[in-house]
Amino acid sequence: MDAIFPNANVKYRAINSPPFHHLVYITIISIEIIAALICWWGAFILFKNINKNAVAFNQSKKWAIIGLTLAFLLWQVAFMSIGGEWFAMWMSKQWNGIPNAFRFFITILLVLMYVTARDNDDEKPHE
Repeated sequence: MDAIFPNANVKYRAINSPPFHHLVYITIISIEIIAALICWWGAFILFKNINKNAVAFNQSKKWAIIGLTLAFLLWQVAFMSIGGEWFAMWMSKQWNGIPNAFRFFITILLVLMYVTARDNDDEKPHE
């Protein structure tokens, strides 16, 4: 928090422990990897069921929804809420990741909304 406004009254929130910084960094990267793997698995399952009936196709969305939800929570909670608001990331000219986090979580949210939309048999070829 050394890059925020000099007289900011939220400086007490700073965590000055390099081992903790590394732990959080590794945790964030791990969650990103897990979310990506789950999304890829979900995409594979969806692709495998693309020509099935609507009921089967809708049931195959589970893993994609889990992966996208995990990614959304990471970007919204960790970056926007904790980083942006609690640690005042928005005050830093150099470390303000809020615009990037916003783009990521909105894109993820839009894809999540699209995937969770119910398909019906009128739009799908029958088996």
